Order: sequence, then C-alpha cells, then structure tokens
Amino acid sequence: MIYLNDGHIRQLGIDWVLLEERIFATLRKLGTPEIVQPLKPYLRFGQPRNRIIAMPAFVGGNEEICGIKWIASFPDNVRRGLSRAHGTIVLNDPTTGVPIAIFSGGLLNQLRTAAVSAVMLRRYFALQRRSKYRIGIMGWGPIGRRHLDMVFALFGDSIASVKLFDIKGIDSKSANVTSHPIRPKISSSWRELYRESDIVFTCTSSAERYIDEPPVPGALLMNVSLREYLPDSIGEGTAIVVDNWQEVCRENTDIELLHVQAGLQEKNTISLRGAVHEEGLNGLAPSVPIFFNPMGMAAFDIAIAAFYRHKAERLGVGIRLEG
Repeated sequence: MIYLNDGHIRQLGIDWVLLEERIFATLRKLGTPEIVQPLKPYLRFGQPRNRIIAMPAFVGGNEEICGIKWIASFPDNVRRGLSRAHGTIVLNDPTTGVPIAIFSGGLLNQLRTAAVSAVMLRRYFALQRRSKYRIGIMGWGPIGRRHLDMVFALFGDSIASVKLFDIKGIDSKSANVTSHPIRPKISSSWRELYRESDIVFTCTSSAERYIDEPPVPGALLMNVSLREYLPDSIGEGTAIVVDNWQEVCRENTDIELLHVQAGLQEKNTISLRGAVHEEGLNGLAPSVPIFFNPMGMAAFDIAIAAFYRHKAERLGVGIRLEG
C-alpha cells in the first residue's frame, strides 16, 4: 500500500485541466451502474457544529476503483490555528478488496471541490452571457484560495475582475499570490462584492445565513459552503442546480431550507449531470440566475485520489507501507 500526504500531492503537481477532465468523465457515469455511492452518514458528538462524514464509492468504467473518504470538519479549528477540514482517503482493489493506497490531508478535498466547480463554470461560460465576468469570492481560506487558482488557470482570459471578502479581513499580500495580470481587490463588505460580481463563490464557514437579497441578473451563485443564502434571496425564477438531491436536501443546507420553507422539490432542480451532459441549462433566459449547490460526491473524491495514486506509482512518489 502506498501512503501519500499533502506534500506528496504538491510534489506530483496540480494540473487543473486534467482534474477537470477527471470530474467531467466521472460525472457522465452518475446514475449508471458504473457509480455506486451510498448516502453519506454523518458522525456527530460533543459540539453540534463538528462532523465527520464517511463517503464510500465505487467508480467503474475504464479504470475500476473503490474506496472511502473520511472527512472531518471542525469549524472552531480555525481559532486554534488548525485547518477546518481534515481528510483521509483509502483506496481498495475492487477485485480483492485489498487496500492499495491511503491519503492523508486536506489538499485532495480542496482539489476535488474546485475541480467540480470548474466543470460547472465551463458549462456556465458556454452560455456566453457576457464577454468577460466579474468574480467574487467570499471567504479567503484554503477553499477560496484554491478556487481562485483554478479560475485563473482555466478561465483567466474570461475574467474582467476579482473581488475578495472575508469577515476576518484579508491581508493585501495574501490576495496577490498569483502571477495573473488581474489583481484581486478587497471589498469592504459582502454586499459590495455580491452586488458587483457576475459569479459569486461562497467559501466560508459561516454559522448563520446572511445573504438576503437577489443576485445580479444572470449571475452564477457557486454555493460551495451551502449555508449562506436566506430563502428570500433565491427567487422562483432562479435555476437551481444540485449535484445530488438526496445528499444536498438535508443537514441544514440552503436547499433543505428552500424545501421546507418554500416547497422546493427535486423536480424543480437541475442535476449537475443534466446541466453538463444533457444541456439542462439550454433555454434559460440570459437574465435568469443559476444557483449551484454541490454537496460533494464520494465518486469524485475517489476518482481524483485514483488519478494521484497512479501518478505516484508511475513516478515513484510516496511511502510504501508493508502489511
């Protein structure tokens, strides 16, 4: 069994084109026998905000692999100087069940999250609603920074401006860590960023919902952190995209709140697979906002881990563990 940590993943490199391709290909298999992923259980004890999630999955097709992601999210870790999320992934041989790889650290989680966003972004850009887009990122932690890396790497030519906001404040040096010619500007409030962005990423660990107004017409709301929007901010004319209704309509997400308070049903939403592979966004008026809610699919994590496992084996990176 090979062991890989965040340092090994950085050594292997981050190729956003290949990561997006891996998510795109895996997404096509959702809803077929080539993807098996049970509903995720949540382990809670002590503080209700803390949770550890088990995410098992099998990914078939040309490269069969199975495994499980065990991801802990403890929001108060940030005050302790620790990362909010800590993840472990174990891959198993699908024929024998023998463990063949173990990953430790949060970097794979960041990469999967941003790569899924990349797939949705590419579909949105294909609608050609504007020639250039104003980007807003709320929350300047690891997930927010990783998303900016991805946006510049894959879509830099389509970006007009970037605004950042974090309730804890943002150091100007940390906002200018990219070589891209567009320099992010720090907004004085979330409202300023929200009202002046065509694409809004919410990447916070907010304890309470705060977004209480409709977005810019035609905007894409990338609701990465899932618990930001009060129901009144999402009007009836908004197109709602989810990666998986059963997963996302629970655990106090914005989708669950819309379901309980506004009667939102699965039939009123568009699946990510439908949006990307079945032209589910075609026919929307250019002014219709799109509200994307990715709960996180275990199959995506397993597919990304398998990608790095193969690369590590090929290049001799990682630590070999004996049984």
